[in-house]
Amino acid sequence: MPHQTPLYTVHVDAGARMVDFAGWAMPLHYGSQIAEHEAVRSHAGLFDVSHMAVTDLAGEGARAMLRELLANDVAKLDGRPGRALYSCLLNEQGGVIDDLIVYARGEERGYRIISNAATRERVLPYLLDEAQRRGLDAAARDELAMIAVQGPQAPALLEAVYGAAAEPALALRPFQSTELEAAFIGRTGYTGEDGFEIVLPAERSAELWHRLHEAGGTPCGLGARDSLRLEAGLNLNGHEMDEQTSPLAAGLDWTVAWEPAERDFVGRQALEAQRRQGPQQRLIGLVVEGRAPAREGYTVRTDAGEGVITSGGYAPSVGAPVALARVPAAASGGYRVVIRNREVPARAVQPPFVRHGKVRV
Repeated sequence: MPHQTPLYTVHVDAGARMVDFAGWAMPLHYGSQIAEHEAVRSHAGLFDVSHMAVTDLAGEGARAMLRELLANDVAKLDGRPGRALYSCLLNEQGGVIDDLIVYARGEERGYRIISNAATRERVLPYLLDEAQRRGLDAAARDELAMIAVQGPQAPALLEAVYGAAAEPALALRPFQSTELEAAFIGRTGYTGEDGFEIVLPAERSAELWHRLHEAGGTPCGLGARDSLRLEAGLNLNGHEMDEQTSPLAAGLDWTVAWEPAERDFVGRQALEAQRRQGPQQRLIGLVVEGRAPAREGYTVRTDAGEGVITSGGYAPSVGAPVALARVPAAASGGYRVVIRNREVPARAVQPPFVRHGKVRV
């Protein structure tokens, strides 16, 4: 049986179509994926992301542990409590185990790490075992829930629910956080729109969900979450990145902190070898002609050999099929996607396809 989030009953009562996602019973949609997608682009949507893993890490040596395990450098957060950092957790071969967000919470409280549901069984034991080996305080915060409020009206929803107390949250810039009425709030998201992710005690999550809904937030499921992140050109674990794919081949080279050179993080030697020999593949965006979507696994033919679609589908905001594809680094044109044994022309673009409601392609 799939795990249930604290909001499971709320979704069922609202008539959501529930599916198994990474071992969790999650809403796919509440009737119309397109309507939910458009609500986020034009107003604000609510997502239950309680299946994400929350790990708290503290103690002398917590900083050193994360500097060793992560490709990005948490030293960037020194003296900046409330700031967050996006990073990849790599294996020794430079493959991506997971992508995650690390929040600095001050010297005494250490760090809060938000990682993916699909990698929970891999990442949580890894982090907890490493912390135990180093004598650090670490806890998987399974008693917490997480709600994402996404869209241009997300700040208005928070103000409607929290009133004047919402001011510290509304003042946040992207990748900053604050704490408000037992809730931990980060100005982060996975949609390409403004928004917040709210971590709070599970027993309070249903009440907050209902209040946000009453304030005008549209409940949204996994379907809209995926089409929104695809339009935003955001990677998905197991698609654009996996343990056989490095950040350099996944368009995430910007998340690797090469300096200082003496920081020897897991996977560094493998990445440096790839860097020296030059990239063999790169990740691009494609706008596909016609109406047929280019799905994951479809072949992409180029002037430099074949590539593969890593994520694809119809983009409601663009009004056309779009895709992310891994292609030979030397490819410069002639892109054709093989759909049902037919070559369909495609145009290469630099993601994102949509950002803050504006179509960029």
